[in-house]
Formats: sequence, structure tokens, C-alpha cells
Amino acid sequence: MTKDDRVELAARNNARWCHTMCRAHGLTGSFTPDAWTSARRTPPLYPDAVTLTPDARAADVLARADTAAPGASVKDSYAVLDLAPAGFAVLFEAQWLHRPAHAAAVPAPAGPRWERVTTEAELAGWADAWDGGQGLAHLFRPELLRDAETAVLAARGPSGAPVAGAVVTADGTAAGVSNLFTTDGDPDTAWAGGLAAVDRLWPGAPVVGYEHGDDLAAAVRQGLAPAGPLRVWLSAA
Repeated sequence: MTKDDRVELAARNNARWCHTMCRAHGLTGSFTPDAWTSARRTPPLYPDAVTLTPDARAADVLARADTAAPGASVKDSYAVLDLAPAGFAVLFEAQWLHRPAHAAAVPAPAGPRWERVTTEAELAGWADAWDGGQGLAHLFRPELLRDAETAVLAARGPSGAPVAGAVVTADGTAAGVSNLFTTDGDPDTAWAGGLAAVDRLWPGAPVVGYEHGDDLAAAVRQGLAPAGPLRVWLSAA
């Protein structure tokens, strides 16, 4: 699999997760060969467009997304677009991550076993732990629990409250890990536990995602490889 193939796999899986999150909020996104886009403003932290090929043209992508309301953003999956002339600035840069299918399974670390969140009450507790008081727990609506491609995973401490967790988008092409968190500040243990759960629940699936900073370094230490850069642009309006 080439570098571009790995990026495309990760970008399409991530776009599928963005589509699912939007659908949980009553929004309908659209897939075309070059990009996923939403004609209405997406929930906080979620882009209005995700490019799917390196040939996507900025004007075409922006024309299909909601760029009028404040806070429009575009995930430039190949880090090749220049959206500055359209009034955007780079919010952050990151790396797509990839682990090939049938890679050696990650041994489960010592500590709580990661399991699926299955009830609305469990999801609310998971969202509070993920949020850490930022006021965004409402993003994770009960509709997500009914999506066949989405699994919310949690590791629970002695009190029963989540101490780590992640979302996995298992769309039949890959297991995409996103929203990985830990309440103890140890991303290595969180990645190890999350990957062990992925290996158990979706054996043999390639694993994809994206990270930056310390979380990127932790993911790489746990066996994922950087596949290529991405860039998120935010409207300055």
C-alpha cells in the first residue's frame, strides 16, 4: 500500500466519522469523489469539509460547504490547499496514522479492560470524562449508539467511571480511532488499551487515525506509523 493509499484510507474513514457525528445532530453531509462536505454548519470541533484526494480544488470544496456562518473549517487531508485567499488560516497541522491489516496484536496492558459503551447513561458518563469540563460533552448524542459503524469504547476505574476511552469507526475498510482520551495523563497506556480492544473486536483490520504533538508521539510508540500530513483550516471571519 502506497503512502497516498494510506492517507486516502484514513481520510475516508475520518470523513465517515464526521458524517456520522453530523447525522447524530440532524445534519446530512455529502460524499463526492474529491471531498465530504456539509452544506450546514457542523457541530463544534468538526469540519465542514474533508478532502479525499490530493486533486481536490479549493473553490469546488468551499462551494459545497457552509462557509458563511462563523467558524467554518476544512480538513485538508493532503496538506496541499491554500485557503488563505478565501479568508482561512491554518488552525493546526497533524499526521495521519496507519497500522496495516493483520499486524501483530497489541498485548493488553495491565489495567481495566476496554468495553463498548451501550447505554445512554454510560455514554453521558463517557462524554463527561472525555470533555474534562470544556462544555462539549453534548456533542455525543444517543444516536451514535445506534450507528452500526460506530463504537464508543471505555476503560473504567474502580468507581465505574471512565478513566480512558475512544471512538472507533469500523466502516468495513479500517478501524478508525478518534477522540482517544485518558484522565490520568498517560496517552501511551490509553493507546495500548485502545489498540488491544480494536484487535479483539475487529481482528485483522487496519487501524487509522490522526494525531499531533504528544498524542502523535504516543501513538507511534504503540505501533502506528505516520502516513502523511494533514492541515485544518479555520475561517477568520
